[in-house]
Amino acid sequence: MRSLRAGAVAVVLALAALLALVTPARALERNFAGSAQLDYHFVPTARDAKAFPSTFDGFTMEFAGKLAVDFSEHVSANMKICFGCHGFEADMMYFDVRVADELNFRVGRFSPSFGAFNLRHDPANHRLSDKPLPYDMGRMLRLRQWNMSVLPSPFPDNGVEINGTKWLGKDVQLDYAAYGVMGFKADNNPLDIDFRLNRSPQTYYVDQNARPTWGGRVALTFRLADTSDLTLGGSSMFGWYDPRNEETYWIYGGDATLRFDHTNIRAEYLARRTSFSTADKNVFKYVVPDQRGDFFMKHGAYVEVEQALTSELDLIGRVDGMYREGNVEQTSELSARSSVYRYTLGTAYAIERGLRLKLSTELWNFSHREANTGRKTELSMHVSLAGSF
Repeated sequence: MRSLRAGAVAVVLALAALLALVTPARALERNFAGSAQLDYHFVPTARDAKAFPSTFDGFTMEFAGKLAVDFSEHVSANMKICFGCHGFEADMMYFDVRVADELNFRVGRFSPSFGAFNLRHDPANHRLSDKPLPYDMGRMLRLRQWNMSVLPSPFPDNGVEINGTKWLGKDVQLDYAAYGVMGFKADNNPLDIDFRLNRSPQTYYVDQNARPTWGGRVALTFRLADTSDLTLGGSSMFGWYDPRNEETYWIYGGDATLRFDHTNIRAEYLARRTSFSTADKNVFKYVVPDQRGDFFMKHGAYVEVEQALTSELDLIGRVDGMYREGNVEQTSELSARSSVYRYTLGTAYAIERGLRLKLSTELWNFSHREANTGRKTELSMHVSLAGSF
């Protein structure tokens, strides 16, 4: 059944793309675009050089195809299908009703406005093979121990969003968004969010607790010169994630992006406060305090510098990490305070227009030793080919 569903989605997307290309425009304007990346991830320090299931190593493929239709000056629709390690994903299926630049209503399935990186999460829109650690979705080493990142990107969801743009004078732009969406999920008596439930075909489009997650984002962009600008943003979301509406999560963060001629400097911080069930205190590694013992904090941050050396070659450096504080299960290799830091150096070379070769090396430093190898330090490498059309 799952393979039939995936095949049906692929056929629908292909027909939609063909329709967009061959049907006369008439009153409608259609645009089809997409991106794809084939990545080879090698972890030489892993036991027997095999990192799975600690991370997705070897060859992985990401593909996204998007169809946009403008029905009128005020109404448009977007449909986007992506494919990755999770299989086929309905990343976008929404309508935009634009009253004015300052007021737009978005209804359907979309990624809520949170943070700066989610705006460029497609592999063709960022120069490294993988995502910053706070937004990682699969290529982080020891991902099962950490239960993924702070907020795996993209995070498509069903709901409604109000957004808009307002110019404050000639050199300052205000962007805002406020939304209510289905939110993340878990079973009863959870210890953390179960991101796999959010991508399960059986529960994919169904909210298990009927309470929405609320959130929003505000960003200011300052025009510094013709080729320079600075963007400062803040984001937050809050919701319940278990069927009984007893456990909550609160994600918040701030970001800054400086574009100066051929140099881009990006910095972002986000954190998630997640409450968990203490119904069975025997599952925990540490004694559960009577006060403030029913939640943990997971912090993540990155700083990235992207420098264009020539019109075809970019050099990228990134430092990112995560820090977790709070109780863990007895079987977990993490402690009450655990951290991971990563140092990345990479290049992106434009072979042809819309086609890039990406190379990067990553040095990892964990606060805890890996069970099989006893290592705290790991090395990983990426070779990717990414294209857009």
